[in-house]
Amino acid sequence: MHLTQSDPFKNYDPGPYFCELTGPRAGDRGTGAAIRSRIATIGLDALRARATAAETDLINLGITFTVYSQATAIDRILPFDCIPRVLTAAEWRQLEAGVKQRVAALNAFLHDVYHGGKIVKDGVIPGELVFGNANYRPEMVDFPVRFGTYVHICGIDIVRDAAGDFMVLEDNARTPSGVSYVVENRHLMSRAFPDLMAGMPLRPVDDYGRRLLSAMVEIAPEGVDNPQVVLLSPGIYNSAYFEHVFLAREMGVPLVEGPDLEVADDRVWMRTTAGRRPVHTIYRRIGDDFLDPTVFRPDSMLGVPGLIGAWRKGNVTLANAVGTGVADDKAVYAYMPRIIKYYLDEDAILPNVETHICREPEGLAYTLDRLDQLVVKPVGESGGYGITIGPRASKAELDAARAALIADPANWISQPVISLSVAPTLTDQGVRPRHLDLRPFAVTGRDTWVLPGGLSRVALKEGSLVVNSSQGGGSKDTWVLDDDLATDMPQDAAPSGGEGA
Repeated sequence: MHLTQSDPFKNYDPGPYFCELTGPRAGDRGTGAAIRSRIATIGLDALRARATAAETDLINLGITFTVYSQATAIDRILPFDCIPRVLTAAEWRQLEAGVKQRVAALNAFLHDVYHGGKIVKDGVIPGELVFGNANYRPEMVDFPVRFGTYVHICGIDIVRDAAGDFMVLEDNARTPSGVSYVVENRHLMSRAFPDLMAGMPLRPVDDYGRRLLSAMVEIAPEGVDNPQVVLLSPGIYNSAYFEHVFLAREMGVPLVEGPDLEVADDRVWMRTTAGRRPVHTIYRRIGDDFLDPTVFRPDSMLGVPGLIGAWRKGNVTLANAVGTGVADDKAVYAYMPRIIKYYLDEDAILPNVETHICREPEGLAYTLDRLDQLVVKPVGESGGYGITIGPRASKAELDAARAALIADPANWISQPVISLSVAPTLTDQGVRPRHLDLRPFAVTGRDTWVLPGGLSRVALKEGSLVVNSSQGGGSKDTWVLDDDLATDMPQDAAPSGGEGA
């Protein structure tokens, strides 16, 4: 490998953490070394310049999310790191199989929960975690769901420990977000770093919209020819509105809000300038509570009155189904290995992170005794909110966490601090290791397809373990190598040209 004087990796040291680019990996044919060589050829100054141009692209294209506080709402880009995260074909085969297994178990669990609850009767999971769950919807009991698919779009949050082993950190079975960045990050890399990507045997991500549309058509009410699919959004003030626009465009379907739809004769209609048109599948990005004011929150202005009744009559399909939040509750998560074994008679391909359920006396005692050693999370929150990382918390923060645990133990779980893997990341100090996770996205109609790669979220602050965009994290393009295209890559497999090429 021939390095320039301004080699960005000159002072790169992953320390005790598994590195996603330089660490030993199954099926690596020299791609990591080739990427490092190409980045060295580009040089640090040119790398910074191109990265800045790429983030300017994000702003110009309106690829933003909204962060809300008590006083303000600020549109931000998701910071983009230009050094890709690479998964070998062998690594991806394990991840893909594990995600498909998990989605199958989640759907089987939800069907059982709303059709008799056999898993509770058999003592595999406590009934209060299911039927006392804030996301349990009694309206879904005996509700007919096509193909038994409740979770049509699922995001599984996966981390890697110091040994390089994958494990699941969280399931997102309600309205998982972030897939737009997977596709847009690839577009950014293609525009800004064609020399870094040249000849790389990568699996594509551009067909997500087509796959999603195919699944939405597949789950439409039986017997409907050429079903009309729409994406239902809360509107421009939603933090993920860019993604709603993006996905509607990628699928080639109308983006609608509640007032654009109406229910008449137990059917859903879309108001258009040419008159009413029937709607058959709704990919909804609105929470359960706001979907139908005649069933849930009567003050909701976001949903469609009568929507649940039309669904129950079999005249429309909602994706994801109502009530899926039971399955992505963090306390239920702790039982997922048992849930997989119960329904599929298989061991989990992707294990859970060890989890202590504080509603159980032994879990609470364990957590309180080791509060300064554990990560404590509220069961119903997302986005990194409410988390206390014991080893990095102040005494005041630990005292507050202890008080919250004692006051409402059922609202909390705890987990050990995982030595999350790192990846080379461009920082003000040069290329440095930063912790990251991975959110693969699965799309299920009758069967499940997993988008190759997923959203790699990176904690941009040195030493931080919180990767969520709402907490200041960024993202990387995730490259899945394709064995069918791969050849061994020499370490200096870089285009000719010096710094700034």
